[in-house]
Amino acid sequence: MYELSTLHAAFEQYFGQPPTRIARAPGRVNLIGEHTDYNDGFVFPMALDRATYVAARPRNDQIVRMFSIKFREEDQFDLQQIVRDERRQWVNYIRGVAKGLLARDLPLRGADLMIDSDVPAGSGLSSSAALEVAVGYTFQLLNNINLLGEELALVAQGAEHTFVGVKCGIMDQLIAALGEAGHALLIDCRDLSYRPVPIPAEARVVVCDSGVRHRLAGSEYNQRRAGCEEAVRLLKPALGKIQALRDVRSSDLATYGHLLPPDVLPLARHVVSENERTLAAAEALAAGDLVKMGRLMVASHVSLRDDYRVSVRELDTLVDLALAAPGCFGSRMTGGGFGGSTVSLVATDHVDAFVAAMVDGYAIRTGRKLQPLVCTAGAGVSCVYASEEE
Repeated sequence: MYELSTLHAAFEQYFGQPPTRIARAPGRVNLIGEHTDYNDGFVFPMALDRATYVAARPRNDQIVRMFSIKFREEDQFDLQQIVRDERRQWVNYIRGVAKGLLARDLPLRGADLMIDSDVPAGSGLSSSAALEVAVGYTFQLLNNINLLGEELALVAQGAEHTFVGVKCGIMDQLIAALGEAGHALLIDCRDLSYRPVPIPAEARVVVCDSGVRHRLAGSEYNQRRAGCEEAVRLLKPALGKIQALRDVRSSDLATYGHLLPPDVLPLARHVVSENERTLAAAEALAAGDLVKMGRLMVASHVSLRDDYRVSVRELDTLVDLALAAPGCFGSRMTGGGFGGSTVSLVATDHVDAFVAAMVDGYAIRTGRKLQPLVCTAGAGVSCVYASEEE
Protein backbone atom coordinates (compact mmCIF):
# COMPACT_ATOMS: atom_id res chain seq x y z
CA MET A 1 0.00 0.00 0.00
CA TYR A 2 1.44 3.35 -1.07
CA GLU A 3 1.95 5.80 1.81
CA LEU A 4 0.48 9.19 0.92
CA SER A 5 1.88 10.69 4.10
CA THR A 6 5.42 10.07 2.86
CA LEU A 7 4.75 11.95 -0.38
CA HIS A 8 3.00 14.74 1.51
CA ALA A 9 5.98 15.19 3.84
CA ALA A 10 8.50 15.03 0.99
CA PHE A 11 6.60 17.73 -0.91
CA GLU A 12 6.52 20.05 2.09
CA GLN A 13 10.21 19.56 2.76
CA TYR A 14 11.20 20.20 -0.86
CA PHE A 15 8.89 23.10 -1.73
CA GLY A 16 8.54 24.66 1.72
CA GLN A 17 4.74 24.40 1.79
CA PRO A 18 2.34 21.44 1.91
CA PRO A 19 0.51 20.23 -1.20
CA THR A 20 -3.12 21.15 -1.68
CA ARG A 21 -3.94 18.14 -3.87
CA ILE A 22 -2.65 14.63 -4.49
CA ALA A 23 -3.91 12.80 -7.57
CA ARG A 24 -3.30 9.21 -8.60
CA ALA A 25 -3.65 7.37 -11.91
CA PRO A 26 -3.15 3.62 -12.22
CA GLY A 27 -0.92 1.51 -14.37
CA ARG A 28 -2.66 -1.13 -16.42
CA VAL A 29 -2.34 -4.66 -17.66
CA ASN A 30 -4.00 -5.66 -20.90
CA LEU A 31 -5.62 -9.08 -20.66
CA ILE A 32 -5.85 -9.40 -24.44
CA GLY A 33 -6.01 -7.13 -27.48
CA GLU A 34 -2.46 -6.06 -28.24
CA HIS A 35 -1.48 -3.61 -31.00
CA THR A 36 -5.14 -3.29 -31.94
CA ASP A 37 -5.80 0.10 -30.37
CA TYR A 38 -4.02 2.18 -33.00
CA ASN A 39 -5.87 0.14 -35.62
CA ASP A 40 -9.29 1.33 -34.34
CA GLY A 41 -9.81 -2.08 -32.77
CA PHE A 42 -10.78 -3.64 -29.46
CA VAL A 43 -8.75 -3.97 -26.27
CA PHE A 44 -9.48 -5.57 -22.90
CA PRO A 45 -7.34 -4.00 -20.15
CA MET A 46 -7.80 -3.59 -16.43
CA ALA A 47 -6.44 -0.82 -14.23
CA LEU A 48 -3.99 -1.96 -11.58
CA ASP A 49 -3.90 -1.31 -7.87
CA ARG A 50 -0.49 0.32 -8.48
CA ALA A 51 -0.36 3.95 -9.55
CA THR A 52 1.55 7.16 -10.21
CA TYR A 53 0.95 9.89 -7.63
CA VAL A 54 1.28 13.64 -8.13
CA ALA A 55 1.32 15.98 -5.14
CA ALA A 56 0.69 19.55 -6.18
CA ARG A 57 0.23 23.14 -5.10
CA PRO A 58 -0.82 26.01 -7.40
CA ARG A 59 1.43 29.00 -8.03
CA ASN A 60 0.57 32.60 -8.84
CA ASP A 61 2.73 32.70 -11.96
CA GLN A 62 3.19 30.68 -15.15
CA ILE A 63 6.07 28.52 -13.90
CA VAL A 64 5.77 24.77 -13.38
CA ARG A 65 8.37 23.31 -11.05
CA MET A 66 8.52 19.57 -10.57
CA PHE A 67 10.55 16.92 -8.83
CA SER A 68 10.58 13.18 -9.55
CA ILE A 69 11.28 11.03 -6.52
CA LYS A 70 12.06 8.03 -8.72
CA PHE A 71 14.63 9.82 -10.88
CA ARG A 72 15.83 12.21 -8.15
CA GLU A 73 15.64 14.99 -10.72
CA GLU A 74 13.96 18.36 -10.92
CA ASP A 75 12.66 20.36 -13.85
CA GLN A 76 11.12 23.74 -14.48
CA PHE A 77 9.35 25.25 -17.47
CA ASP A 78 7.21 28.24 -18.39
CA LEU A 79 3.64 27.56 -19.54
CA GLN A 80 4.01 30.36 -22.09
CA GLN A 81 6.98 28.67 -23.76
CA ILE A 82 6.84 24.88 -23.58
CA VAL A 83 9.59 23.13 -25.50
CA ARG A 84 10.74 19.52 -25.68
CA ASP A 85 13.65 18.42 -23.52
CA GLU A 86 16.08 16.45 -25.69
CA ARG A 87 17.98 14.95 -22.75
CA ARG A 88 15.33 13.70 -20.30
CA GLN A 89 12.32 11.80 -21.47
CA TRP A 90 10.25 11.82 -18.28
CA VAL A 91 9.82 15.60 -18.31
CA ASN A 92 8.34 15.51 -21.81
CA TYR A 93 5.30 13.55 -20.65
CA ILE A 94 4.45 16.40 -18.29
CA ARG A 95 5.32 19.23 -20.66
CA GLY A 96 3.33 17.55 -23.41
CA VAL A 97 0.22 17.24 -21.26
CA ALA A 98 0.41 20.90 -20.23
CA LYS A 99 0.82 21.97 -23.85
CA GLY A 100 -2.13 19.77 -24.86
CA LEU A 101 -4.40 21.37 -22.27
CA LEU A 102 -3.37 24.85 -23.37
CA ALA A 103 -4.04 23.90 -26.99
CA ARG A 104 -7.67 23.34 -25.97
CA ASP A 105 -7.83 26.92 -24.70
CA LEU A 106 -7.99 25.75 -21.10
CA PRO A 107 -6.59 28.30 -18.62
CA LEU A 108 -3.63 27.03 -16.61
CA ARG A 109 -1.58 28.63 -13.88
CA GLY A 110 1.80 27.48 -12.66
CA ALA A 111 2.23 24.71 -10.14
CA ASP A 112 4.70 22.88 -7.94
CA LEU A 113 4.55 19.14 -8.58
CA MET A 114 6.15 16.15 -6.88
CA ILE A 115 5.83 12.79 -8.62
CA ASP A 116 6.20 9.26 -7.32
CA SER A 117 5.03 5.87 -8.52
CA ASP A 118 4.88 2.21 -7.57
CA VAL A 119 4.23 1.15 -11.20
CA PRO A 120 7.42 -0.55 -12.43
CA ALA A 121 8.82 1.49 -15.33
CA GLY A 122 9.59 -0.33 -18.57
CA SER A 123 7.69 -3.44 -17.53
CA GLY A 124 4.82 -3.04 -19.99
CA LEU A 125 2.38 -1.82 -17.30
CA SER A 126 2.07 1.66 -18.82
CA SER A 127 3.80 3.79 -16.24
CA SER A 128 3.98 6.51 -18.92
CA ALA A 129 0.21 6.76 -19.40
CA ALA A 130 -0.27 6.72 -15.62
CA LEU A 131 2.05 9.72 -15.39
CA GLU A 132 0.34 11.58 -18.24
CA VAL A 133 -3.17 11.06 -16.87
CA ALA A 134 -2.18 11.82 -13.27
CA VAL A 135 -0.53 15.08 -14.34
CA GLY A 136 -3.44 16.04 -16.59
CA TYR A 137 -5.92 15.42 -13.79
CA THR A 138 -3.76 17.40 -11.38
CA PHE A 139 -3.88 20.43 -13.69
CA GLN A 140 -7.65 19.97 -13.83
CA LEU A 141 -7.92 20.01 -10.05
CA LEU A 142 -5.69 23.05 -9.62
CA ASN A 143 -7.47 25.07 -12.30
CA ASN A 144 -11.09 23.95 -11.75
CA ILE A 145 -11.28 22.45 -15.24
CA ASN A 146 -14.06 19.99 -15.99
CA LEU A 147 -12.74 17.50 -18.55
CA LEU A 148 -14.38 14.15 -19.30
CA GLY A 149 -12.26 11.03 -18.84
CA GLU A 150 -12.22 10.36 -22.57
CA GLU A 151 -11.02 13.91 -23.27
CA LEU A 152 -8.30 13.66 -20.65
CA ALA A 153 -7.14 10.40 -22.24
CA LEU A 154 -6.93 12.07 -25.65
CA VAL A 155 -4.86 14.94 -24.25
CA ALA A 156 -2.50 12.42 -22.64
CA GLN A 157 -2.23 10.39 -25.85
CA GLY A 158 -1.45 13.56 -27.78
CA ALA A 159 1.42 14.31 -25.41
CA GLU A 160 2.96 10.93 -26.12
CA HIS A 161 2.59 11.43 -29.87
CA THR A 162 3.99 14.93 -30.10
CA PHE A 163 6.40 15.30 -27.19
CA VAL A 164 7.63 11.73 -26.67
CA GLY A 165 7.51 10.42 -30.22
CA VAL A 166 5.57 7.18 -29.72
CA LYS A 167 2.50 6.87 -31.95
CA CYS A 168 0.64 4.88 -29.31
CA GLY A 169 -3.02 4.01 -29.37
CA ILE A 170 -5.55 5.27 -26.85
CA MET A 171 -5.86 2.18 -24.64
CA ASP A 172 -3.32 3.00 -21.93
CA GLN A 173 -4.55 6.52 -21.30
CA LEU A 174 -8.21 5.51 -21.46
CA ILE A 175 -7.96 2.73 -18.88
CA ALA A 176 -5.91 5.01 -16.60
CA ALA A 177 -8.74 7.54 -16.78
CA LEU A 178 -11.78 5.26 -16.74
CA GLY A 179 -10.80 2.03 -15.00
CA GLU A 180 -13.36 0.39 -12.69
CA ALA A 181 -12.44 -1.54 -9.56
CA GLY A 182 -13.02 -5.28 -9.90
CA HIS A 183 -13.52 -5.09 -13.66
CA ALA A 184 -11.71 -5.21 -16.96
CA LEU A 185 -12.96 -2.83 -19.68
CA LEU A 186 -13.74 -3.93 -23.21
CA ILE A 187 -12.89 -0.75 -25.10
CA ASP A 188 -13.77 0.11 -28.69
CA CYS A 189 -10.85 2.31 -29.70
CA ARG A 190 -12.75 3.82 -32.63
CA ASP A 191 -15.53 5.54 -30.74
CA LEU A 192 -14.08 5.17 -27.18
CA SER A 193 -17.16 3.33 -25.95
CA TYR A 194 -16.50 0.71 -23.29
CA ARG A 195 -18.15 -2.05 -21.30
CA PRO A 196 -17.02 -3.21 -17.85
CA VAL A 197 -16.67 -6.97 -17.39
CA PRO A 198 -16.22 -8.34 -13.85
CA ILE A 199 -13.16 -10.44 -13.05
CA PRO A 200 -14.50 -13.72 -11.58
CA ALA A 201 -13.53 -14.38 -7.97
CA GLU A 202 -12.25 -17.81 -9.01
CA ALA A 203 -9.29 -16.27 -10.85
CA ARG A 204 -6.49 -13.83 -10.19
CA VAL A 205 -4.34 -11.91 -12.61
CA VAL A 206 -0.59 -12.37 -12.14
CA VAL A 207 1.95 -10.14 -13.89
CA CYS A 208 5.53 -11.33 -14.32
CA ASP A 209 8.15 -8.74 -15.27
CA SER A 210 10.78 -10.27 -17.57
CA GLY A 211 13.39 -7.74 -16.46
CA VAL A 212 14.01 -6.87 -20.11
CA ARG A 213 13.45 -3.13 -20.53
CA HIS A 214 12.09 -1.67 -23.74
CA ARG A 215 12.28 1.79 -25.25
CA LEU A 216 9.29 2.04 -27.54
CA ALA A 217 10.30 5.37 -29.06
CA GLY A 218 13.59 3.86 -30.16
CA SER A 219 12.23 0.44 -31.17
CA GLU A 220 10.32 -0.98 -34.09
CA TYR A 221 6.95 0.03 -32.63
CA ASN A 222 6.37 2.87 -35.06
CA GLN A 223 7.41 0.60 -37.94
CA ARG A 224 4.69 -1.86 -36.97
CA ARG A 225 2.13 0.92 -37.04
CA ALA A 226 3.31 2.07 -40.46
CA GLY A 227 3.01 -1.51 -41.72
CA CYS A 228 -0.60 -1.67 -40.58
CA GLU A 229 -1.40 1.59 -42.35
CA GLU A 230 0.24 0.23 -45.51
CA ALA A 231 -1.94 -2.89 -45.30
CA VAL A 232 -5.08 -0.73 -45.22
CA ARG A 233 -3.91 1.28 -48.21
CA LEU A 234 -3.25 -1.86 -50.26
CA LEU A 235 -6.50 -3.58 -49.27
CA LYS A 236 -8.77 -0.59 -49.96
CA PRO A 237 -9.18 -1.19 -53.70
CA ALA A 238 -10.47 -4.69 -53.01
CA LEU A 239 -12.47 -4.09 -49.81
CA GLY A 240 -13.85 -0.60 -50.40
CA LYS A 241 -14.22 2.00 -47.67
CA ILE A 242 -12.12 0.50 -44.93
CA GLN A 243 -10.57 3.01 -42.55
CA ALA A 244 -8.35 0.70 -40.50
CA LEU A 245 -7.57 -2.97 -39.97
CA ARG A 246 -10.51 -2.96 -37.57
CA ASP A 247 -12.71 -3.15 -40.69
CA VAL A 248 -10.98 -6.26 -42.09
CA ARG A 249 -12.05 -9.84 -41.29
CA SER A 250 -9.99 -13.02 -41.36
CA SER A 251 -12.02 -14.17 -44.36
CA ASP A 252 -11.01 -10.98 -46.18
CA LEU A 253 -7.35 -11.72 -45.60
CA ALA A 254 -7.83 -15.28 -46.78
CA THR A 255 -9.15 -13.90 -50.08
CA TYR A 256 -7.03 -10.78 -50.56
CA GLY A 257 -3.95 -11.39 -48.46
CA HIS A 258 -1.93 -11.90 -51.62
CA LEU A 259 -2.16 -8.13 -52.19
CA LEU A 260 0.11 -7.53 -49.22
CA PRO A 261 3.92 -7.78 -49.20
CA PRO A 262 5.37 -10.73 -47.24
CA ASP A 263 6.47 -8.48 -44.36
CA VAL A 264 3.07 -6.74 -44.09
CA LEU A 265 0.68 -9.71 -44.32
CA PRO A 266 1.67 -11.18 -40.91
CA LEU A 267 1.13 -7.80 -39.24
CA ALA A 268 -2.36 -7.53 -40.69
CA ARG A 269 -3.10 -11.15 -39.82
CA HIS A 270 -2.22 -10.54 -36.18
CA VAL A 271 -4.35 -7.40 -35.82
CA VAL A 272 -7.39 -8.89 -37.56
CA SER A 273 -7.29 -12.14 -35.59
CA GLU A 274 -6.53 -10.32 -32.33
CA ASN A 275 -9.65 -8.21 -32.66
CA GLU A 276 -11.70 -11.37 -33.08
CA ARG A 277 -10.01 -12.99 -30.07
CA THR A 278 -10.58 -9.92 -27.91
CA LEU A 279 -14.33 -9.84 -28.51
CA ALA A 280 -14.52 -13.57 -27.83
CA ALA A 281 -12.45 -13.19 -24.65
CA ALA A 282 -14.77 -10.53 -23.22
CA GLU A 283 -17.74 -12.82 -23.77
CA ALA A 284 -15.89 -15.75 -22.22
CA LEU A 285 -14.90 -13.79 -19.10
CA ALA A 286 -18.41 -12.39 -18.73
CA ALA A 287 -19.73 -15.96 -18.81
CA GLY A 288 -17.11 -17.13 -16.32
CA ASP A 289 -15.53 -19.43 -18.90
CA LEU A 290 -11.94 -19.17 -17.68
CA VAL A 291 -10.75 -22.12 -19.75
CA LYS A 292 -11.81 -20.46 -23.01
CA MET A 293 -10.40 -17.13 -21.86
CA GLY A 294 -7.07 -18.83 -21.20
CA ARG A 295 -6.98 -20.48 -24.62
CA LEU A 296 -7.54 -17.13 -26.29
CA MET A 297 -4.71 -15.57 -24.28
CA VAL A 298 -2.31 -18.29 -25.43
CA ALA A 299 -3.39 -17.84 -29.06
CA SER A 300 -2.77 -14.12 -28.68
CA HIS A 301 0.79 -14.73 -27.51
CA VAL A 302 1.53 -17.07 -30.40
CA SER A 303 0.29 -14.44 -32.83
CA LEU A 304 2.33 -11.68 -31.19
CA ARG A 305 5.40 -13.90 -31.24
CA ASP A 306 5.14 -15.30 -34.75
CA ASP A 307 3.16 -12.74 -36.79
CA TYR A 308 3.73 -9.39 -35.11
CA ARG A 309 7.23 -10.37 -33.95
CA VAL A 310 7.30 -8.27 -30.79
CA SER A 311 8.05 -10.96 -28.23
CA VAL A 312 11.52 -11.80 -26.91
CA ARG A 313 13.06 -14.99 -25.54
CA GLU A 314 12.44 -14.07 -21.90
CA LEU A 315 8.75 -13.40 -22.51
CA ASP A 316 8.38 -16.72 -24.33
CA THR A 317 10.10 -18.45 -21.42
CA LEU A 318 7.70 -16.88 -18.92
CA VAL A 319 4.69 -18.00 -20.95
CA ASP A 320 6.05 -21.55 -21.22
CA LEU A 321 6.67 -21.68 -17.47
CA ALA A 322 3.21 -20.30 -16.71
CA LEU A 323 1.42 -22.85 -18.85
CA ALA A 324 3.28 -25.63 -17.05
CA ALA A 325 2.58 -24.19 -13.58
CA PRO A 326 -0.32 -25.17 -11.29
CA GLY A 327 -3.70 -23.55 -11.89
CA CYS A 328 -2.84 -21.48 -14.97
CA PHE A 329 -5.71 -20.97 -17.43
CA GLY A 330 -3.66 -18.95 -19.90
CA SER A 331 -0.70 -16.61 -20.30
CA ARG A 332 0.64 -14.12 -22.82
CA MET A 333 2.99 -11.20 -23.23
CA THR A 334 1.33 -7.88 -22.52
CA GLY A 335 2.16 -4.34 -23.58
CA GLY A 336 4.03 -3.09 -26.61
CA GLY A 337 6.59 -5.89 -26.57
CA PHE A 338 10.35 -6.00 -27.11
CA GLY A 339 10.55 -6.69 -23.36
CA GLY A 340 8.23 -5.99 -20.46
CA SER A 341 5.86 -8.42 -18.80
CA THR A 342 3.53 -11.36 -19.20
CA VAL A 343 0.01 -11.61 -17.82
CA SER A 344 -1.42 -14.90 -16.60
CA LEU A 345 -4.91 -15.90 -15.50
CA VAL A 346 -4.56 -18.20 -12.51
CA ALA A 347 -7.02 -20.10 -10.33
CA THR A 348 -7.31 -18.23 -7.03
CA ASP A 349 -6.55 -21.28 -4.91
CA HIS A 350 -3.37 -22.00 -6.91
CA VAL A 351 -1.83 -18.52 -6.86
CA ASP A 352 0.81 -19.24 -4.21
CA ALA A 353 1.98 -22.43 -5.94
CA PHE A 354 1.94 -20.66 -9.32
CA VAL A 355 4.10 -17.80 -8.05
CA ALA A 356 6.61 -20.19 -6.47
CA ALA A 357 6.88 -22.22 -9.67
CA MET A 358 7.43 -19.08 -11.76
CA VAL A 359 10.14 -17.70 -9.47
CA ASP A 360 12.04 -20.99 -9.36
CA GLY A 361 11.62 -21.77 -13.05
CA TYR A 362 12.68 -18.35 -14.29
CA ALA A 363 15.80 -18.37 -12.11
CA ILE A 364 16.78 -21.77 -13.50
CA ARG A 365 16.06 -20.90 -17.12
CA THR A 366 17.49 -17.37 -17.23
CA GLY A 367 19.39 -16.66 -14.03
CA ARG A 368 17.10 -13.69 -13.43
CA LYS A 369 15.21 -12.91 -10.24
CA LEU A 370 11.45 -12.73 -10.74
CA GLN A 371 9.02 -10.77 -8.56
CA PRO A 372 5.48 -11.61 -9.74
CA LEU A 373 2.69 -9.13 -9.04
CA VAL A 374 -0.63 -10.62 -7.98
CA CYS A 375 -2.94 -7.88 -9.21
CA THR A 376 -6.36 -6.60 -8.29
CA ALA A 377 -8.39 -4.57 -10.78
CA GLY A 378 -8.28 -1.00 -9.51
CA ALA A 379 -10.10 2.25 -10.23
CA GLY A 380 -9.14 4.97 -12.66
CA VAL A 381 -7.73 8.42 -11.96
CA SER A 382 -8.85 10.15 -8.78
CA CYS A 383 -8.03 12.78 -6.19
CA VAL A 384 -6.80 11.04 -3.02
CA TYR A 385 -6.02 14.12 -0.93
CA ALA A 386 -7.44 17.64 -0.81
CA SER A 387 -6.45 20.23 1.76
CA GLU A 388 -8.83 22.74 3.30
CA GLU A 389 -6.92 25.63 1.70
CA GLU A 390 -8.98 25.41 -1.49
